[in-house]
Amino acid sequence: MARKTTVGKPPARRSDPPAAEGHLERERKYEGEATASLPSLVPVEVTAVTAGTEQLRAVYYDTPDLRLLAHRITLRRRTGGHDAGWHLKLPAADGARLELQLPLGSPEPDAAATATPTDVPTHVPADFLARVRAYSRAAELAPIARLATERRRTLLTDGADRVLAELAEDTVTAHALDPSGAVRHEQRWQEVEAELVDGEGTLLDAVEERLLAAGLHRSASASKLARALGPAPAVTAVSAAPGDEPGDEPDDVPGREAAGEAGDKAGGEPWSEPAPGSVGALLTALLRQQVGQLLAQDAEVRRDRPDAVHQMRICARRLRSTLRVHERLLRPDAAGGLTSLAALEEELRWLGHTLGTARDREVLGERLLRDLDALDRAERPGPMRRRLKAWSRQGYRTAWRLTIRELEGARYFALLDALERLAARPPLRRRAGRPAAAEVHRLLSRERRRACRRVAQALALPHGTERDEAMHAARRAAKRARYAGEGAARPLFAAAMKGLQTVLGERQDALMAAQALPELAASAHRAGEPGFGYGVLYVRQRDAVAAAEAEVPGAQAVAGAVRVK
Repeated sequence: MARKTTVGKPPARRSDPPAAEGHLERERKYEGEATASLPSLVPVEVTAVTAGTEQLRAVYYDTPDLRLLAHRITLRRRTGGHDAGWHLKLPAADGARLELQLPLGSPEPDAAATATPTDVPTHVPADFLARVRAYSRAAELAPIARLATERRRTLLTDGADRVLAELAEDTVTAHALDPSGAVRHEQRWQEVEAELVDGEGTLLDAVEERLLAAGLHRSASASKLARALGPAPAVTAVSAAPGDEPGDEPDDVPGREAAGEAGDKAGGEPWSEPAPGSVGALLTALLRQQVGQLLAQDAEVRRDRPDAVHQMRICARRLRSTLRVHERLLRPDAAGGLTSLAALEEELRWLGHTLGTARDREVLGERLLRDLDALDRAERPGPMRRRLKAWSRQGYRTAWRLTIRELEGARYFALLDALERLAARPPLRRRAGRPAAAEVHRLLSRERRRACRRVAQALALPHGTERDEAMHAARRAAKRARYAGEGAARPLFAAAMKGLQTVLGERQDALMAAQALPELAASAHRAGEPGFGYGVLYVRQRDAVAAAEAEVPGAQAVAGAVRVK
C-alpha cells in the first residue's frame, strides 16, 4: 500500500490508454524465524492494524537473457490483493524504485493461478513496453517466473489513522520458467517486507531494530524475482539511476563482476574499477550516469512526453561531448563493439540529428507563436496563428514518427549496446589514473580557450553564410565546454559557458526562424491569405539576430575571465 500519483500524459485524450499510477517504493526485506508476532514488534509510537490475508498470483516478464533484471527493472502481472494489475518497477535514486501500475485490462481467466505455464497472458500494456524498449531492444518479452504468495498484512498507523508503513509476512512459492514456458525449478520460502507509505525513513530504521532483535536478518536477495531465478544474470553495462550523481552509482547492480570476468576470459585485457579520486573514476561515473539517462529518456520520447525529444537530444550531445573532452583518456580502438571511438561519436551525432528534426520544428513553432502574440492586431492579418500552429504541429508529428522508426532500428539498438559496453568497462589509458583535480583544470582550461577562440574567429568574418556557420560552431564549442564543467562539478565555470551558449543559441534560433518565414509566407499566399504579418515577423527575427550578436563579445569576455579551479 502506498500513496499513488498519476504519472501519465495530462490531459489524457479520449483515445489514450489509462495513465499509469506510481509511487516511490522504499522497502526492506527480512528472513528468519521471529521470536514474536510482527504486530507486537512495532515501535510504540505507532499502532499496528491487522489488514487481513491476501492470495497473490504474479507472472514476471523479461527477455530470455534477463535484460530487465540486469538493469534492476521488474515487470509483472499480479492478480489478487488490493493492488492487482500490471506493475513496472524502475530504479530511482538512493536505492528506491519507482513503481508504476496499470489495470489488468479486460476480464480474463486468472491464468497466473493455473498450473499450465503456457496459459499466462502475454499482452504487456503498450505504455510499459515503451518504457522498457531501450533495455529489451529487439528481444521479445516473455514470462520468466510465476509466483504464488500468501501475504498477511499489518498496517502501521499514527493517531490520525494515517498509514505510515506496512509490514507483510509472505509465504512464497516460485516457479522459474525456461523460454518454452516449462518450469525449470521450484522454490519455497518465507520473508517479511517493511515498506514506507506516508512515514519517514526513521520509522523503517526503528522497525528494523526490533525485527533484528527478534531474530530476523536482512534478506540476501533484493527481490522475490531475483531469488526465484537464482544467480543474477551477467550484464555488460552499469547504468546509474536517472537521479544519481557521478560517484554515487549503486554497488548492488546484478552481474557487474560477472561482466568483467566474462570480458577477461574472452581475451580482453584485465579490467578493474579506476582508483577513487582519479580522472578515470570521474569519466567512468560520467559515462554510466549519462548512458543511464539516455536509456531512461528513450521511454519519454516513445510516449511523446513534453520536451522529451529535447532532453534525449541533450543526453546524446552530453555523451558525445564527454567522449570528445576526455578522448585522450580512452584507447581509440576500443568502443564497446564499434570499430573506434570516432565511430561511436559519429553514431551519437547521427542520433542527435535524428532527434533534431522534431526538436527544431518544435522550437521554431514556439518562437514564432510567441512573437506573433507580441504583434499588434494590424500587424498580423489573416489566420496566421492557425497556420503557424498547424505548421509546427504537423512538422513535429511527421519528424517524431520518423524518429520512432529510427529508434526501432538495428542501428539504434547497436548504438545502445556499444554505449553500455563502453560504460561498463571504459578502455582507459594509463593517464586515466592521474588525480582528477589537476586533469580537470587542464581539460576545462583547454575547452574555455577553444570556445573563446571559435567566437573570435566568427566575429572576424564578414556578415553572411560563413559567419552564420562559424557562430553556430562557436555555440557548439561553448556547449561542450559547459557540459565539461557540469560533469566536473564546476558550477561557476559551467554557468559562464552557459551564458555564452545562450546568447549564441538565441542568435541561431532567430536565424532559423527567419529562414523558415519566406516559405510560410508563400504557403499563405497560395491559400489566398495575406502575407504581411510574415514579413513583420521576418524583420523581428533579423533584429533578434543582430541584438543577440551584439551581446556575444560581452558573454565571450565573461567566459574567458572565469577562473578554472
